[in-house]
Amino acid sequence: MASSNSAALVLNASYEPLCVVSARRAAVLVLTAKAVSVADGDGVLHSERRALVVPVVVRLARYVKVPYRATVPLTRKAVFARDGGRCVYCGAVATSLDHVVPRSRGGAHAWDNVVSACGRCNHVKADRGIAELGWRLSHVPAVPAGSAWRVVGARRVDPRWRPYLDGAPEEDDALDEPA
Repeated sequence: MASSNSAALVLNASYEPLCVVSARRAAVLVLTAKAVSVADGDGVLHSERRALVVPVVVRLARYVKVPYRATVPLTRKAVFARDGGRCVYCGAVATSLDHVVPRSRGGAHAWDNVVSACGRCNHVKADRGIAELGWRLSHVPAVPAGSAWRVVGARRVDPRWRPYLDGAPEEDDALDEPA
């Protein structure tokens, strides 16, 4: 059997990513003919008369209309994933979040103002703007786009899901929170 924390990506009948479920739930969807396995994972589930390779990607047999939230939730892990786990000021490993325009100066807690930063840069910047320090951002912060962000959120992306996700974080470790 696959490890208890393994997961599977669920695709709509149109191959649009819908959600992530446990490997056990994905196997049940396949066994009840509600879905077909698109990509096999590690391990095999055995019953008295049947063996099923644990699916890592399944596609629903029927199209399901699902309303999505218009925006991606702003979370610590999602910001680290968007920024590749690196400080946007110096490129070191990010350990904290920073507001480009400090909240004390009217900056919003929004995707276009929150970036990942290393502890040193966050401490040096304090409540000043980057123009005051002569700093530049490695990239302009923005709301993540694509179905991958709505589906996986702050979850680690399995490399076998990548062909079915658009706009997923490139580094598999980007979603692991830095130490």
